[in-house]
Amino acid sequence: MSAVIAALIPVFLVIALGTLLRLTILPNREAWDAFETLTFYALFPALLILTTATADLSGVPIMGVGGALFLAIIILSIVLIAVRLPLSRALQIDGPAFTSVFQGAIRWNTYVALAVAGSLHGAIGLALASVAIVAMVPILNFICVIVLAWYAADKAPEGRDVAMQILRNPLISSVLLGIAINFAGIPVPQIAISFGEILGHAALALGLLAVGAGLQLDKLWRPNRAVIATVVLKLAVMPSTAIGLALWYGLSGTPLVVVAIASSVPSAPGAYILARQMGGDAPLYAQILTVQTIVALFTMPAALALVATLRP
Repeated sequence: MSAVIAALIPVFLVIALGTLLRLTILPNREAWDAFETLTFYALFPALLILTTATADLSGVPIMGVGGALFLAIIILSIVLIAVRLPLSRALQIDGPAFTSVFQGAIRWNTYVALAVAGSLHGAIGLALASVAIVAMVPILNFICVIVLAWYAADKAPEGRDVAMQILRNPLISSVLLGIAINFAGIPVPQIAISFGEILGHAALALGLLAVGAGLQLDKLWRPNRAVIATVVLKLAVMPSTAIGLALWYGLSGTPLVVVAIASSVPSAPGAYILARQMGGDAPLYAQILTVQTIVALFTMPAALALVATLRP
């Protein structure tokens, strides 16, 4: 499982570098706000468009991989919303903090998933991971925008306001555009691919640095109940649910492994930026993401080892 470790350690190191930069040469919060805005509205959307527009989806079990991951998100989201009040009381969190717990429980780190899938299974692994992106990113952003708009604000928003938040979300529109290009068979010029790859690398770096810059170090080594609960939900409950659904769909071999990878990675750096943009508890989410990244060094190999015993 060295590919898993190799993919996760650099992620944590870049987060740590963001913290170091904030404490030393970039203490200005306004500078980090600018980085977050650039990543959210330009860099990460470019990566999503490129990945979904150029993915080779021929000959892969789209419905099985996509369906298992999609349903896992829906099931866990419904459960979290249904138990929000008792969960919030038990974890002693308010509305903005609940949105960070919610995002931390259902989101996934696209960068790590692509890196691990490609390292383990090459081109087919990347193609299947792209199916996961198509299945997960639109619904994740749709649900998380609604949850943030509803619970991070002082009062419940009007339906029109929620609709506008969704329509203005660049991550949703980026994935939909990439899917449309792919399904329409529109060729993507090599210049555009190279341009998108450069922006995608920048999105990874700046997104993770921004997470590190938002850490509260005094609380990092004493994770509260909300952080611990979210780690369990994301790194145990989510992969167990997704793998179970994948087996129900009849998946085996590489498709089953990719479902395990996509569901067991830590949560997404981009959600930290979304939390800051929409009033969520961004410092709590930064704690959640960092602790998840550390714990995932152990839980991801365990999930993949479990899958290896299940496939023929």
